[in-house]
Amino acid sequence: MEKTTILYKPTLKAIEAAAKKLKGIASVTPLIKNAHYSKQFGANVYFKREDLQEVRSYKIRGAYNKISSLSASQIENEIVCASAGNHAQGVAISCKLLKIKGTIFMPSPTPNQKIDQVKMFGEDYIDVILVGDTFDDAYHAAIETSERLNKTFIHPFNDEKVIEGQATVGLEIIDQAKTHPIHYVFVPIGGGGLSAGLSSVFKILSPQTKIIGVEPKGAPSMLTSLKNNRNTELKSIENFVDGAAVKRVGDLNFAICKETLSDVVTVDEGKICQTILDLYNKDAIVVEPAGALSISALEQFSDDIKDKNVVCVISGSNNDITRTAEIKERALLYANLKHYFIIKFPQRAGALREFVVDILGPTDDITHFEYTKKVNRENDVAVVGLELKSPSDLDPLITKMKLHNFYGDYLNDKPDLFQFLV
Repeated sequence: MEKTTILYKPTLKAIEAAAKKLKGIASVTPLIKNAHYSKQFGANVYFKREDLQEVRSYKIRGAYNKISSLSASQIENEIVCASAGNHAQGVAISCKLLKIKGTIFMPSPTPNQKIDQVKMFGEDYIDVILVGDTFDDAYHAAIETSERLNKTFIHPFNDEKVIEGQATVGLEIIDQAKTHPIHYVFVPIGGGGLSAGLSSVFKILSPQTKIIGVEPKGAPSMLTSLKNNRNTELKSIENFVDGAAVKRVGDLNFAICKETLSDVVTVDEGKICQTILDLYNKDAIVVEPAGALSISALEQFSDDIKDKNVVCVISGSNNDITRTAEIKERALLYANLKHYFIIKFPQRAGALREFVVDILGPTDDITHFEYTKKVNRENDVAVVGLELKSPSDLDPLITKMKLHNFYGDYLNDKPDLFQFLV
């Protein structure tokens, strides 16, 4: 069995040194009380707005702290890193500021918005290479290049200087909350750099604060590792929350978080999507999926946080607007308001009209309609997507479909078929 060993603990002196180094490079982001969520949960809910950094995420903290600490021999052959987007931007702007050449490996599905931002921040000091489908694919390609060409690898999370840089988020929260001590901090977990750094600061300066780590349901690397009592690599992950989807957290990060986190929970990707939409519609705040993780977990702690001071770290806002349709779709599916069926239409005049008038309710909307092939002489079939106003409308709808012989099959609970057809 793999042993869990505390290889390293960030010291307050090292974290304060990182904060000093980052002065004028990374913004001291505001800690802002959010009226909407405070009212909803009967608590004082504050947002630590790391989405307001120049690179729109906290990642500049760790990247700059690490790269600025390199010796002349370590940058002689340039540097290399792997990232799903935010670490890449932090590395890119750090390369430009420090005048160091770097190569950045990113997964091929990375949103174009993030790729364009990386190129903008790094200018002529960086090259971007797209490879593989996940962060882990990009990571392995970067490691191979680092070893083959003797380039210094800048790890996105499993590195002492990176952890110390991310820890400055916690240092700022404690300083900003002097008049209202924090009872809970909800922090997103990808590879664990932010959670390890932030929780270490609170362990030293505010040990009574409970630090809750939050992962996407489709990539529970830290939670799985904690349950197994060893750092565990997942066989597969859901990549939607690209800023927090890793198969294995850092060894340094796992060892720290095992001692410093009060709890780790997961949040369904659909819930995250609903949070993204709510933040935009109610607060005009744009966040990426990973940036919505911490807020999405509040509902699971609604009883615990009542009348408490709570901080949610909004880790980033690098969201691609082209993903909006998918975000809305996932949110509706999670809320049980979007449903897909195979519908059998008799081959006679008026069948479609009958379905719309007699089967659908007055507030049901057809959002997807696609004929497939003929099943037999009597019926055609179509894949139909319906958006309902209330989850309670579903059972009566299915009952009417069956009564009038329109019902073919329900696709939402058949993931393989669902993904193939829709």
